[in-house]
Amino acid sequence: MTNRRDFLKNAGLATAAAAGASTLAAPAVHGQTQIKWRLQTYAGPALAEHVIKPAIDDFNKVANGEMVIELYTADQLVPTGELFRAMQNGTIDAVQSDDDSMAAPVDVAVFGGYFPFATRYSLDVPVLFNQWGLKEIWEEAYGEVEGVKWLSAGSWDPCHFNTKDPIRSLEDLKGKRVYTFPTAGRFLSRFGVVPVNIPYEDAEVAVQTGELDGIAWSGITEDYTVGWANVTPYFLTNNICGAWIGSFFANSEKYDALPDHLKTLLKLAMDSSHYYRQHWYWGGEAKLRVEGTKMQLTTIPDAEWQTVEDAAQEFWDEIAAESERKARVVKILRDYSAAMKKAGRPYRYS
Repeated sequence: MTNRRDFLKNAGLATAAAAGASTLAAPAVHGQTQIKWRLQTYAGPALAEHVIKPAIDDFNKVANGEMVIELYTADQLVPTGELFRAMQNGTIDAVQSDDDSMAAPVDVAVFGGYFPFATRYSLDVPVLFNQWGLKEIWEEAYGEVEGVKWLSAGSWDPCHFNTKDPIRSLEDLKGKRVYTFPTAGRFLSRFGVVPVNIPYEDAEVAVQTGELDGIAWSGITEDYTVGWANVTPYFLTNNICGAWIGSFFANSEKYDALPDHLKTLLKLAMDSSHYYRQHWYWGGEAKLRVEGTKMQLTTIPDAEWQTVEDAAQEFWDEIAAESERKARVVKILRDYSAAMKKAGRPYRYS
């Protein structure tokens, strides 16, 4: 309500100011009108301090008053699952999220977030989008949807389990209630995991109250940053994906109305956000495994974990059968994985 009142108040002041200016100096009105966007991220406040806030702060500084992006964190204006619709109808102007958890109505949404074993390292994501054709496929998919423009994809951290009880075998996963992403949960249910969908900011309390047995939403950097390491004493070193795929989106009408230099500045801000995450997560994943004191590392033996990787290939086949475009994405993922293995070190070690 406070945000709504402020919005109406500011809108009224802007209208009055514009009316006065039109009487005295009509040609200058447009140059004096500040563009304001409201952007909501999937991330809670602590995580947003790293994954987006520095880039938005820099954008606002360099825009020099021409444009201001107001940043809102997870579920602050609308629930994460309603982000797409809210952006589409103009309730918010832009979003940072994965396609999967914000329920984007496009077939490629299943590949957003953590698509099982689609990536091994964080650098795989920008390479897949910029050199292997995923960018064009995402542009094609979102070009079929009214009101929303997909802008840019980047990588986050790998997907591990942080749990209340130690996980040392696949048997230990059975029956565990785990907060995770829709497609990742669909895959993990094959191993007895019970996916649970709750607001991001509720996950820590849900572990404490027993609603959750663990979380499969991030790597160890995020566990420490947002406080999950305080309530989940065990961290499983096996992961189901090497990097989260997230994107920036905007209401297409608002984006199209931007002058070209602000579109360029927005692209630079997104690239800055992508780059910051590359080194912040990569360094944090190693440092906290070695020096972190809050979580004990556990591991499922490689031979046993291989059954999960094998099952992922069957899962890919099922997804590819759902649409021609999904089949194209799966083919790119397979061709890329084969090329990385053939290239050998440092691209793939096994």
